[in-house]
Amino acid sequence: MTEQESLQLIPAANLAPEGNRLQHLFKKEKIKLYLKKKFPIVQWFPNYSWQFFQCDFIAGMTVAMTVIPQGLAYARIADLPPQFGLYSSFMSPFVYCIFGTSKDITLGPTAIMSLMTTSFCSSSIKNDSTCALILAFVAGFIQLMMGLFHLGFLISFISGPVLSAFTTAAAVTIGFSQVKHIFGLKKIPKDFIHCVYFTFAKLDETNVWDFILGISCIISLYFIKKFRSIDWDDEDEPITFSQKVARKFLWLFGTAANAVVVIVAVSITFAIINIYPDKADFTLTGDIQSGLPPFRLPNFTIKQGNFTQTTGEIFSDIGVGFFIIPLIGIIETMAIGKSFARKNCYKLDATQEFVAMGTANILGSFVSAYPVAGSFSRTAINAQSSVKTPAGGVVTGFVVLVALIVLAPVFKYIPTAALAAIIISAVIQMVDLQIIRKMWNMQKTDLFIYFITLISSFALGIEIQQSSPPVINLELGLQFPAADYFEDTIIDMLNTTIRAHYLILDCQKIFSLDYTAIKSIEKIIAYLEPHNIYLILVGLKTKEKNKLLEANIPALQFSSSIESAIQQISEENPRIDSEEQAELIINN
Repeated sequence: MTEQESLQLIPAANLAPEGNRLQHLFKKEKIKLYLKKKFPIVQWFPNYSWQFFQCDFIAGMTVAMTVIPQGLAYARIADLPPQFGLYSSFMSPFVYCIFGTSKDITLGPTAIMSLMTTSFCSSSIKNDSTCALILAFVAGFIQLMMGLFHLGFLISFISGPVLSAFTTAAAVTIGFSQVKHIFGLKKIPKDFIHCVYFTFAKLDETNVWDFILGISCIISLYFIKKFRSIDWDDEDEPITFSQKVARKFLWLFGTAANAVVVIVAVSITFAIINIYPDKADFTLTGDIQSGLPPFRLPNFTIKQGNFTQTTGEIFSDIGVGFFIIPLIGIIETMAIGKSFARKNCYKLDATQEFVAMGTANILGSFVSAYPVAGSFSRTAINAQSSVKTPAGGVVTGFVVLVALIVLAPVFKYIPTAALAAIIISAVIQMVDLQIIRKMWNMQKTDLFIYFITLISSFALGIEIQQSSPPVINLELGLQFPAADYFEDTIIDMLNTTIRAHYLILDCQKIFSLDYTAIKSIEKIIAYLEPHNIYLILVGLKTKEKNKLLEANIPALQFSSSIESAIQQISEENPRIDSEEQAELIINN
Protein backbone atom coordinates (compact mmCIF):
# COMPACT_ATOMS: atom_id res chain seq x y z
CA MET A 1 0.00 0.00 0.00
CA THR A 2 1.40 3.39 -0.99
CA GLU A 3 1.81 6.29 1.40
CA GLN A 4 -0.94 8.20 -0.40
CA GLU A 5 -3.33 5.24 -0.09
CA SER A 6 -2.49 4.85 3.61
CA LEU A 7 -3.24 8.52 4.16
CA GLN A 8 -6.61 8.15 2.51
CA LEU A 9 -7.51 5.34 4.95
CA ILE A 10 -7.01 7.56 8.01
CA PRO A 11 -10.37 8.72 9.36
CA ALA A 12 -11.11 12.42 8.73
CA ALA A 13 -11.86 12.85 12.40
CA ASN A 14 -8.24 12.02 13.24
CA LEU A 15 -6.93 14.62 10.75
CA ALA A 16 -9.19 17.45 11.87
CA PRO A 17 -7.32 18.41 15.06
CA GLU A 18 -4.01 18.71 13.18
CA GLY A 19 -5.64 20.76 10.43
CA ASN A 20 -7.28 23.04 12.97
CA ARG A 21 -3.97 23.50 14.77
CA LEU A 22 -2.19 24.48 11.54
CA GLN A 23 -5.02 26.82 10.63
CA HIS A 24 -4.85 28.38 14.09
CA LEU A 25 -1.07 28.85 13.80
CA PHE A 26 -1.50 30.39 10.36
CA LYS A 27 -4.09 32.86 11.64
CA LYS A 28 -1.91 33.71 14.63
CA GLU A 29 1.09 34.39 12.40
CA LYS A 30 -1.05 36.48 10.07
CA ILE A 31 -2.27 38.57 13.01
CA LYS A 32 1.35 39.11 14.14
CA LEU A 33 2.35 40.31 10.68
CA TYR A 34 -0.66 42.62 10.53
CA LEU A 35 0.15 44.14 13.93
CA LYS A 36 3.78 44.67 12.97
CA LYS A 37 2.74 46.45 9.80
CA LYS A 38 0.02 48.63 11.30
CA PHE A 39 1.79 49.25 14.62
CA PRO A 40 5.53 49.56 13.78
CA ILE A 41 6.35 50.06 17.46
CA VAL A 42 5.77 46.30 17.84
CA GLN A 43 8.82 45.72 15.62
CA TRP A 44 11.43 47.83 17.40
CA PHE A 45 10.25 48.11 21.01
CA PRO A 46 11.03 44.46 22.05
CA ASN A 47 14.69 45.13 21.16
CA TYR A 48 14.83 48.54 22.82
CA SER A 49 17.97 49.02 24.92
CA TRP A 50 19.44 51.44 27.43
CA GLN A 51 21.86 52.68 24.76
CA PHE A 52 18.93 53.45 22.46
CA PHE A 53 17.21 55.34 25.28
CA GLN A 54 20.27 57.49 25.89
CA CYS A 55 20.47 58.49 22.21
CA ASP A 56 16.71 59.06 21.95
CA PHE A 57 16.67 61.14 25.13
CA ILE A 58 19.43 63.47 23.91
CA ALA A 59 17.80 63.79 20.48
CA GLY A 60 14.37 64.43 21.99
CA MET A 61 15.67 67.15 24.30
CA THR A 62 17.59 68.78 21.44
CA VAL A 63 14.53 68.83 19.16
CA ALA A 64 12.41 70.24 22.01
CA MET A 65 14.76 73.24 22.30
CA THR A 66 13.92 73.99 18.67
CA VAL A 67 10.23 73.14 18.53
CA ILE A 68 9.21 75.31 21.53
CA PRO A 69 10.33 78.67 20.08
CA GLN A 70 9.33 77.57 16.56
CA GLY A 71 5.89 76.51 17.77
CA LEU A 72 5.28 79.88 19.41
CA ALA A 73 6.42 81.63 16.23
CA TYR A 74 4.48 79.47 13.75
CA ALA A 75 1.22 79.96 15.66
CA ARG A 76 1.50 83.63 14.72
CA ILE A 77 1.60 82.66 11.03
CA ALA A 78 -1.51 80.51 11.57
CA ASP A 79 -3.16 83.61 13.09
CA LEU A 80 -3.68 81.83 16.42
CA PRO A 81 -2.56 82.62 20.00
CA PRO A 82 1.05 81.44 20.63
CA GLN A 83 0.07 78.56 22.93
CA PHE A 84 -1.58 76.79 19.98
CA GLY A 85 1.87 76.27 18.49
CA LEU A 86 2.77 74.25 21.58
CA TYR A 87 -0.60 72.44 21.58
CA SER A 88 0.32 71.33 18.06
CA SER A 89 3.76 70.11 19.14
CA PHE A 90 3.20 67.43 21.79
CA MET A 91 0.47 65.01 20.60
CA SER A 92 1.90 64.21 17.16
CA PRO A 93 5.26 62.85 18.49
CA PHE A 94 3.38 60.48 20.83
CA VAL A 95 1.19 59.19 18.00
CA TYR A 96 4.07 58.92 15.53
CA CYS A 97 6.04 56.80 18.00
CA ILE A 98 3.33 54.12 17.69
CA PHE A 99 2.40 54.37 14.00
CA GLY A 100 5.44 55.90 12.23
CA THR A 101 8.07 53.99 10.23
CA SER A 102 10.88 56.57 10.27
CA LYS A 103 13.25 56.99 13.19
CA ASP A 104 14.08 60.54 12.06
CA ILE A 105 10.80 62.29 11.17
CA THR A 106 9.43 64.80 13.67
CA LEU A 107 5.81 65.86 13.22
CA GLY A 108 4.59 69.23 14.41
CA PRO A 109 3.76 72.76 13.27
CA THR A 110 5.60 73.92 10.14
CA ALA A 111 5.82 77.24 8.33
CA ILE A 112 3.94 76.04 5.25
CA MET A 113 1.15 74.29 7.16
CA SER A 114 0.75 77.37 9.34
CA LEU A 115 0.42 79.60 6.29
CA MET A 116 -2.07 77.22 4.65
CA THR A 117 -4.11 77.12 7.87
CA THR A 118 -4.52 80.87 8.03
CA SER A 119 -5.33 80.93 4.29
CA PHE A 120 -8.34 78.66 4.74
CA CYS A 121 -9.36 79.36 8.34
CA SER A 122 -9.89 83.08 8.63
CA SER A 123 -12.43 83.80 11.35
CA SER A 124 -14.40 86.96 12.06
CA ILE A 125 -13.79 86.30 15.78
CA LYS A 126 -10.32 87.26 17.03
CA ASN A 127 -8.14 84.31 18.17
CA ASP A 128 -10.90 81.78 17.41
CA SER A 129 -9.43 78.34 16.70
CA THR A 130 -12.60 76.42 15.75
CA CYS A 131 -11.96 76.36 11.99
CA ALA A 132 -8.29 75.36 12.44
CA LEU A 133 -9.21 72.44 14.70
CA ILE A 134 -11.96 71.27 12.32
CA LEU A 135 -9.45 71.47 9.48
CA ALA A 136 -6.97 69.32 11.45
CA PHE A 137 -9.68 66.75 12.22
CA VAL A 138 -10.99 66.44 8.65
CA ALA A 139 -7.52 66.62 7.06
CA GLY A 140 -6.37 63.84 9.38
CA PHE A 141 -9.39 61.72 8.45
CA ILE A 142 -8.63 62.16 4.73
CA GLN A 143 -4.96 61.28 5.26
CA LEU A 144 -5.96 58.20 7.25
CA MET A 145 -8.33 57.08 4.48
CA MET A 146 -5.63 57.66 1.87
CA GLY A 147 -3.39 55.36 3.84
CA LEU A 148 -6.01 52.67 4.38
CA PHE A 149 -7.02 52.71 0.70
CA HIS A 150 -3.43 52.98 -0.65
CA LEU A 151 -3.96 56.29 -2.48
CA GLY A 152 -0.39 57.51 -2.09
CA PHE A 153 0.15 57.44 -5.85
CA LEU A 154 -1.81 60.72 -6.10
CA ILE A 155 1.26 62.59 -4.79
CA SER A 156 3.19 61.64 -7.92
CA PHE A 157 0.97 63.93 -10.00
CA ILE A 158 2.57 67.07 -8.58
CA SER A 159 5.79 67.78 -10.47
CA GLY A 160 9.12 68.89 -9.06
CA PRO A 161 9.03 72.40 -10.63
CA VAL A 162 5.49 73.06 -9.35
CA LEU A 163 6.37 71.89 -5.84
CA SER A 164 9.63 73.87 -5.79
CA ALA A 165 7.90 77.04 -7.01
CA PHE A 166 5.15 76.62 -4.43
CA THR A 167 7.71 76.15 -1.64
CA THR A 168 9.67 79.23 -2.75
CA ALA A 169 6.52 81.35 -2.98
CA ALA A 170 5.40 80.16 0.44
CA ALA A 171 8.82 80.95 1.92
CA VAL A 172 8.84 84.47 0.47
CA THR A 173 5.24 85.09 1.55
CA ILE A 174 5.88 83.85 5.09
CA GLY A 175 9.19 85.68 5.39
CA PHE A 176 7.86 89.02 4.20
CA SER A 177 4.82 88.73 6.46
CA GLN A 178 7.26 88.85 9.39
CA VAL A 179 9.09 91.97 8.25
CA LYS A 180 6.39 94.11 9.90
CA HIS A 181 7.30 92.57 13.27
CA ILE A 182 10.99 93.31 12.73
CA PHE A 183 10.10 96.98 12.12
CA GLY A 184 7.38 97.00 14.78
CA LEU A 185 4.69 98.12 12.30
CA LYS A 186 0.97 97.90 13.05
CA LYS A 187 -2.14 97.28 10.92
CA ILE A 188 -0.43 95.65 7.94
CA PRO A 189 -2.77 93.59 5.66
CA LYS A 190 -2.24 89.82 5.36
CA ASP A 191 -2.41 89.24 1.59
CA PHE A 192 1.02 89.40 -0.03
CA ILE A 193 0.62 92.30 -2.49
CA HIS A 194 -0.95 94.66 0.06
CA CYS A 195 1.48 93.45 2.75
CA VAL A 196 4.45 94.50 0.60
CA TYR A 197 2.92 97.86 -0.30
CA PHE A 198 1.90 98.91 3.22
CA THR A 199 5.13 97.65 4.80
CA PHE A 200 7.14 100.05 2.65
CA ALA A 201 4.53 102.78 2.97
CA LYS A 202 4.72 102.70 6.79
CA LEU A 203 8.50 102.48 7.26
CA ASP A 204 8.46 105.93 8.83
CA GLU A 205 6.47 104.35 11.72
CA THR A 206 9.30 101.94 12.56
CA ASN A 207 9.70 101.05 16.24
CA VAL A 208 13.45 101.51 16.81
CA TRP A 209 13.53 99.14 19.80
CA ASP A 210 11.91 96.30 17.81
CA PHE A 211 14.08 96.99 14.76
CA ILE A 212 17.40 96.85 16.61
CA LEU A 213 16.40 93.71 18.48
CA GLY A 214 14.97 92.00 15.38
CA ILE A 215 18.03 92.65 13.20
CA SER A 216 20.32 91.57 16.05
CA CYS A 217 18.39 88.31 16.39
CA ILE A 218 18.60 87.54 12.64
CA ILE A 219 22.36 88.15 12.60
CA SER A 220 22.85 86.14 15.81
CA LEU A 221 20.85 83.19 14.44
CA TYR A 222 22.94 83.13 11.27
CA PHE A 223 26.26 82.96 13.12
CA ILE A 224 25.15 80.71 16.00
CA LYS A 225 23.83 78.07 13.57
CA LYS A 226 27.30 77.92 12.00
CA PHE A 227 28.55 76.18 15.15
CA ARG A 228 26.62 73.00 14.35
CA SER A 229 28.42 72.49 11.03
CA ILE A 230 32.05 73.27 11.87
CA ASP A 231 34.50 71.18 9.85
CA TRP A 232 37.33 70.37 12.25
CA ASP A 233 39.56 68.80 9.54
CA ASP A 234 41.05 66.25 11.97
CA GLU A 235 38.46 63.46 12.05
CA ASP A 236 41.14 60.79 11.57
CA GLU A 237 43.36 62.17 14.35
CA PRO A 238 42.96 61.35 18.05
CA ILE A 239 41.55 64.15 20.20
CA THR A 240 41.34 64.57 23.97
CA PHE A 241 38.21 64.11 26.05
CA SER A 242 38.03 67.85 26.77
CA GLN A 243 38.14 68.56 23.03
CA LYS A 244 35.26 66.14 22.46
CA VAL A 245 33.22 67.83 25.18
CA ALA A 246 33.98 71.30 23.79
CA ARG A 247 32.99 70.28 20.27
CA LYS A 248 29.81 68.64 21.46
CA PHE A 249 28.93 71.79 23.39
CA LEU A 250 29.50 73.98 20.34
CA TRP A 251 27.33 71.67 18.22
CA LEU A 252 24.58 71.73 20.85
CA PHE A 253 24.89 75.52 21.11
CA GLY A 254 24.45 75.85 17.35
CA THR A 255 21.60 73.35 17.23
CA ALA A 256 19.71 75.17 19.99
CA ALA A 257 20.18 78.54 18.24
CA ASN A 258 16.45 79.37 18.33
CA ALA A 259 16.20 78.68 22.05
CA VAL A 260 19.42 80.57 22.78
CA VAL A 261 18.26 83.66 20.89
CA VAL A 262 14.83 83.64 22.57
CA ILE A 263 16.33 83.27 26.05
CA VAL A 264 18.82 86.12 25.45
CA ALA A 265 16.12 88.32 23.87
CA VAL A 266 13.78 87.78 26.82
CA SER A 267 16.57 88.59 29.26
CA ILE A 268 17.55 91.77 27.42
CA THR A 269 14.00 93.10 27.02
CA PHE A 270 13.09 92.26 30.61
CA ALA A 271 16.18 94.07 31.90
CA ILE A 272 15.74 97.16 29.68
CA ILE A 273 12.02 97.46 30.45
CA ASN A 274 12.81 97.44 34.17
CA ILE A 275 15.70 99.90 33.85
CA TYR A 276 14.01 102.30 31.40
CA PRO A 277 10.27 101.71 31.92
CA ASP A 278 9.32 105.05 30.34
CA LYS A 279 11.55 104.74 27.27
CA ALA A 280 11.66 101.06 26.29
CA ASP A 281 8.85 100.23 23.90
CA PHE A 282 9.33 96.60 22.84
CA THR A 283 6.38 94.74 21.30
CA LEU A 284 5.94 91.61 23.42
CA THR A 285 4.02 88.41 22.84
CA GLY A 286 1.74 89.11 25.79
CA ASP A 287 -0.05 86.75 28.15
CA ILE A 288 -0.11 83.12 27.10
CA GLN A 289 -2.63 80.71 28.55
CA SER A 290 -0.80 78.27 30.80
CA GLY A 291 -1.68 74.65 31.47
CA LEU A 292 -2.76 71.81 29.22
CA PRO A 293 -5.62 72.08 26.73
CA PRO A 294 -8.74 70.00 27.42
CA PHE A 295 -9.04 66.66 25.61
CA ARG A 296 -12.28 66.84 23.63
CA LEU A 297 -13.78 66.62 20.16
CA PRO A 298 -13.47 69.96 18.30
CA ASN A 299 -16.57 72.13 18.18
CA PHE A 300 -18.20 72.09 14.75
CA THR A 301 -20.07 75.36 15.26
CA ILE A 302 -19.04 78.84 16.36
CA LYS A 303 -21.14 80.75 18.89
CA GLN A 304 -20.16 84.02 20.52
CA GLY A 305 -22.76 86.52 21.65
CA ASN A 306 -25.19 87.08 18.80
CA PHE A 307 -22.80 85.60 16.25
CA THR A 308 -23.38 81.99 15.16
CA GLN A 309 -21.72 80.03 12.36
CA THR A 310 -23.10 76.59 11.54
CA THR A 311 -21.12 73.50 10.55
CA GLY A 312 -22.27 73.85 6.95
CA GLU A 313 -21.10 77.46 6.79
CA ILE A 314 -17.70 76.56 8.26
CA PHE A 315 -17.24 73.69 5.80
CA SER A 316 -18.24 75.98 2.94
CA ASP A 317 -15.70 78.61 4.01
CA ILE A 318 -12.84 76.10 4.27
CA GLY A 319 -13.90 74.44 1.00
CA VAL A 320 -11.04 73.08 -1.07
CA GLY A 321 -8.73 73.47 1.94
CA PHE A 322 -10.02 70.13 3.20
CA PHE A 323 -8.25 68.49 0.26
CA ILE A 324 -5.26 70.77 -0.21
CA ILE A 325 -4.09 70.75 3.42
CA PRO A 326 -3.84 66.92 3.78
CA LEU A 327 -2.11 66.66 0.39
CA ILE A 328 0.46 69.34 1.19
CA GLY A 329 1.09 67.80 4.60
CA ILE A 330 1.73 64.39 3.04
CA ILE A 331 4.00 65.80 0.34
CA GLU A 332 6.02 67.77 2.89
CA THR A 333 6.37 64.78 5.21
CA MET A 334 7.13 62.17 2.54
CA ALA A 335 9.77 64.33 0.86
CA ILE A 336 11.55 64.64 4.20
CA GLY A 337 11.03 61.01 5.18
CA LYS A 338 12.33 59.59 1.90
CA SER A 339 15.39 61.81 2.02
CA PHE A 340 16.46 60.64 5.48
CA ALA A 341 15.44 57.01 4.91
CA ARG A 342 17.78 56.77 1.93
CA LYS A 343 20.54 58.63 3.70
CA ASN A 344 20.38 56.34 6.73
CA CYS A 345 19.63 53.13 4.75
CA TYR A 346 16.21 52.04 5.97
CA LYS A 347 12.84 51.61 4.25
CA LEU A 348 9.96 54.02 4.69
CA ASP A 349 6.44 52.57 4.40
CA ALA A 350 4.55 55.34 2.57
CA THR A 351 1.12 53.87 3.25
CA GLN A 352 1.80 53.58 6.96
CA GLU A 353 3.13 57.15 7.02
CA PHE A 354 -0.26 58.33 5.78
CA VAL A 355 -1.89 56.41 8.61
CA ALA A 356 0.52 57.94 11.14
CA MET A 357 -0.05 61.49 9.88
CA GLY A 358 -3.81 61.07 9.73
CA THR A 359 -4.01 59.66 13.24
CA ALA A 360 -1.72 62.41 14.56
CA ASN A 361 -3.91 65.14 13.06
CA ILE A 362 -7.16 63.56 14.26
CA LEU A 363 -5.97 63.08 17.85
CA GLY A 364 -4.16 66.43 17.72
CA SER A 365 -7.44 68.19 17.02
CA PHE A 366 -8.71 66.78 20.36
CA VAL A 367 -6.00 68.80 22.16
CA SER A 368 -6.43 72.04 20.18
CA ALA A 369 -3.73 71.35 17.57
CA TYR A 370 -3.98 72.79 14.08
CA PRO A 371 -2.72 70.70 11.06
CA VAL A 372 0.82 69.34 11.41
CA ALA A 373 3.40 67.81 9.08
CA GLY A 374 7.01 66.71 9.04
CA SER A 375 9.52 69.48 9.75
CA PHE A 376 12.73 69.40 7.70
CA SER A 377 14.82 71.46 10.13
CA ARG A 378 13.74 69.51 13.20
CA THR A 379 14.05 66.16 11.40
CA ALA A 380 17.60 67.09 10.39
CA ILE A 381 18.41 67.97 14.01
CA ASN A 382 16.85 64.70 15.15
CA ALA A 383 19.00 62.69 12.73
CA GLN A 384 22.16 64.63 13.58
CA SER A 385 21.53 63.91 17.26
CA SER A 386 21.87 60.16 16.51
CA VAL A 387 18.26 59.29 17.30
CA LYS A 388 17.69 55.53 17.23
CA THR A 389 13.90 55.12 17.29
CA PRO A 390 10.70 57.23 17.13
CA ALA A 391 10.79 57.22 20.95
CA GLY A 392 12.87 60.39 20.72
CA GLY A 393 9.63 62.16 19.88
CA VAL A 394 8.11 61.03 23.17
CA VAL A 395 10.85 62.93 25.02
CA THR A 396 10.14 66.01 22.89
CA GLY A 397 6.42 65.74 23.63
CA PHE A 398 6.97 65.54 27.39
CA VAL A 399 9.30 68.56 27.36
CA VAL A 400 6.65 70.60 25.50
CA LEU A 401 4.04 69.55 28.07
CA VAL A 402 6.30 70.69 30.91
CA ALA A 403 6.89 74.01 29.12
CA LEU A 404 3.13 74.56 28.84
CA ILE A 405 2.64 73.93 32.54
CA VAL A 406 5.72 75.68 33.97
CA LEU A 407 7.07 78.23 31.49
CA ALA A 408 3.92 79.87 30.11
CA PRO A 409 4.22 82.94 32.45
CA VAL A 410 7.70 83.61 31.03
CA PHE A 411 6.61 83.35 27.39
CA LYS A 412 4.70 86.64 27.59
CA TYR A 413 8.03 88.49 27.73
CA ILE A 414 9.20 87.08 24.38
CA PRO A 415 9.59 89.98 21.89
CA THR A 416 7.62 89.52 18.67
CA ALA A 417 10.72 90.67 16.78
CA ALA A 418 12.66 87.65 18.10
CA LEU A 419 9.94 85.24 16.96
CA ALA A 420 9.85 86.96 13.57
CA ALA A 421 13.62 86.54 13.28
CA ILE A 422 13.27 82.80 13.96
CA ILE A 423 10.65 82.45 11.22
CA ILE A 424 12.64 84.46 8.67
CA SER A 425 15.81 82.46 9.41
CA ALA A 426 13.88 79.20 8.96
CA VAL A 427 12.08 80.02 5.70
CA ILE A 428 15.17 81.48 3.98
CA GLN A 429 16.49 77.92 3.81
CA MET A 430 13.39 76.90 1.83
CA VAL A 431 14.28 79.18 -1.10
CA ASP A 432 16.32 77.29 -3.72
CA LEU A 433 17.63 79.73 -6.34
CA GLN A 434 20.01 77.14 -7.81
CA ILE A 435 17.04 75.28 -9.28
CA ILE A 436 16.50 78.07 -11.84
CA ARG A 437 19.96 77.62 -13.35
CA LYS A 438 19.62 73.85 -13.32
CA MET A 439 16.27 73.86 -15.09
CA TRP A 440 17.59 76.36 -17.65
CA ASN A 441 20.40 73.92 -18.49
CA MET A 442 18.28 70.76 -18.35
CA GLN A 443 14.68 71.47 -19.34
CA LYS A 444 13.50 74.97 -20.21
CA THR A 445 9.86 73.80 -20.30
CA ASP A 446 10.10 73.04 -16.58
CA LEU A 447 11.44 76.56 -16.01
CA PHE A 448 8.35 77.99 -17.71
CA ILE A 449 6.07 75.91 -15.46
CA TYR A 450 8.14 76.99 -12.45
CA PHE A 451 7.71 80.73 -13.15
CA ILE A 452 4.03 80.41 -14.01
CA THR A 453 3.44 78.70 -10.66
CA LEU A 454 5.62 81.21 -8.81
CA ILE A 455 3.96 84.29 -10.30
CA SER A 456 0.47 82.82 -9.85
CA SER A 457 1.24 82.06 -6.21
CA PHE A 458 2.06 85.69 -5.49
CA ALA A 459 -0.74 87.14 -7.61
CA LEU A 460 -3.60 84.77 -6.71
CA GLY A 461 -2.50 83.49 -3.31
CA ILE A 462 -0.67 80.39 -2.14
CA GLU A 463 -3.82 78.37 -1.52
CA ILE A 464 -4.91 78.51 -5.20
CA GLN A 465 -1.88 76.82 -6.67
CA GLN A 466 -2.09 73.34 -5.26
CA SER A 467 -5.36 72.69 -7.09
CA SER A 468 -3.77 73.42 -10.48
CA PRO A 469 -4.00 70.49 -12.93
CA PRO A 470 -0.69 68.63 -13.40
CA VAL A 471 1.24 68.64 -16.67
CA ILE A 472 1.77 64.95 -17.43
CA ASN A 473 3.51 63.41 -20.45
CA LEU A 474 4.42 59.78 -19.87
CA GLU A 475 4.62 58.95 -23.58
CA LEU A 476 7.71 61.04 -24.24
CA GLY A 477 10.05 59.65 -21.60
CA LEU A 478 10.88 59.32 -17.96
CA GLN A 479 8.95 62.25 -16.53
CA PHE A 480 6.81 62.84 -13.48
CA PRO A 481 4.86 61.10 -12.07
CA ALA A 482 6.69 58.08 -13.52
CA ALA A 483 10.02 59.41 -12.22
CA ASP A 484 8.98 59.07 -8.58
CA TYR A 485 7.73 55.51 -9.14
CA PHE A 486 10.92 54.66 -11.03
CA GLU A 487 13.04 56.01 -8.17
CA ASP A 488 11.15 54.07 -5.51
CA THR A 489 11.25 50.85 -7.56
CA ILE A 490 15.02 50.99 -8.01
CA ILE A 491 15.61 51.72 -4.32
CA ASP A 492 13.32 48.83 -3.29
CA MET A 493 15.15 46.41 -5.62
CA LEU A 494 18.52 47.54 -4.31
CA ASN A 495 17.36 47.03 -0.73
CA THR A 496 16.17 43.48 -1.39
CA THR A 497 17.89 41.71 -4.28
CA ILE A 498 20.86 43.49 -5.78
CA ARG A 499 24.39 42.38 -4.96
CA ALA A 500 26.09 43.65 -8.15
CA HIS A 501 28.71 46.39 -8.46
CA TYR A 502 27.10 47.84 -11.59
CA LEU A 503 23.56 48.85 -12.46
CA ILE A 504 22.77 49.07 -16.19
CA LEU A 505 19.76 51.10 -17.27
CA ASP A 506 18.50 50.69 -20.86
CA CYS A 507 17.45 54.21 -21.93
CA GLN A 508 16.83 53.62 -25.65
CA LYS A 509 13.10 54.37 -25.33
CA ILE A 510 13.60 57.53 -23.29
CA PHE A 511 13.02 60.53 -25.55
CA SER A 512 12.85 63.24 -22.90
CA LEU A 513 14.12 63.82 -19.37
CA ASP A 514 12.57 66.60 -17.32
CA TYR A 515 13.90 68.16 -14.13
CA THR A 516 12.04 65.72 -11.86
CA ALA A 517 13.47 62.69 -13.70
CA ILE A 518 17.01 64.08 -13.60
CA LYS A 519 16.73 64.69 -9.87
CA SER A 520 15.51 61.09 -9.45
CA ILE A 521 18.61 59.80 -11.24
CA GLU A 522 20.76 62.04 -9.04
CA LYS A 523 19.10 60.67 -5.88
CA ILE A 524 19.60 57.08 -7.02
CA ILE A 525 23.31 57.67 -7.66
CA ALA A 526 23.65 59.29 -4.23
CA TYR A 527 22.08 56.18 -2.73
CA LEU A 528 24.29 53.80 -4.76
CA GLU A 529 27.57 55.50 -3.85
CA PRO A 530 27.89 54.24 -0.23
CA HIS A 531 27.19 50.70 -1.52
CA ASN A 532 29.95 50.91 -4.18
CA ILE A 533 27.45 50.41 -7.00
CA TYR A 534 27.84 52.33 -10.27
CA LEU A 535 25.04 53.35 -12.65
CA ILE A 536 25.54 53.04 -16.44
CA LEU A 537 22.96 54.60 -18.75
CA VAL A 538 22.74 52.81 -22.10
CA GLY A 539 21.48 54.18 -25.43
CA LEU A 540 20.53 57.64 -24.16
CA LYS A 541 19.84 60.26 -26.85
CA THR A 542 22.49 62.97 -27.24
CA LYS A 543 20.16 65.79 -26.18
CA GLU A 544 19.12 64.04 -22.98
CA LYS A 545 22.71 62.98 -22.27
CA ASN A 546 23.76 66.63 -22.49
CA LYS A 547 21.09 67.54 -19.92
CA LEU A 548 22.60 65.06 -17.46
CA LEU A 549 26.10 66.38 -18.19
CA GLU A 550 24.89 69.93 -17.50
CA ALA A 551 23.54 68.70 -14.16
CA ASN A 552 27.11 67.76 -13.08
CA ILE A 553 26.00 64.50 -11.48
CA PRO A 554 29.10 62.71 -10.12
CA ALA A 555 29.93 59.06 -10.89
CA LEU A 556 27.42 58.86 -13.77
CA GLN A 557 28.55 56.66 -16.69
CA PHE A 558 27.20 56.29 -20.25
CA SER A 559 27.42 53.60 -22.90
CA SER A 560 26.02 53.14 -26.41
CA SER A 561 24.69 49.61 -25.88
CA ILE A 562 24.33 46.88 -23.27
CA GLU A 563 27.06 44.86 -24.95
CA SER A 564 29.52 47.76 -24.85
CA ALA A 565 28.60 48.39 -21.19
CA ILE A 566 29.44 44.77 -20.35
CA GLN A 567 32.70 45.13 -22.27
CA GLN A 568 33.47 48.35 -20.42
CA ILE A 569 32.98 46.59 -17.09
CA SER A 570 35.25 43.73 -18.14
CA GLU A 571 38.04 46.12 -19.15
CA GLU A 572 37.81 48.11 -15.93
CA ASN A 573 37.62 45.01 -13.72
CA PRO A 574 39.53 42.16 -15.43
CA ARG A 575 39.47 40.02 -12.27
CA ILE A 576 35.70 39.79 -11.91
CA ASP A 577 32.96 38.11 -13.86
CA SER A 578 31.39 41.15 -15.56
CA GLU A 579 28.07 39.46 -16.28
CA GLU A 580 27.79 38.53 -12.61
CA GLN A 581 28.66 42.04 -11.44
CA ALA A 582 26.19 43.66 -13.84
CA GLU A 583 23.38 41.24 -13.20
CA LEU A 584 20.62 43.87 -13.21
CA ILE A 585 19.52 45.26 -16.57
CA ILE A 586 16.42 47.46 -16.53
CA ASN A 587 14.52 48.02 -19.76
CA ASN A 588 12.41 51.14 -19.96
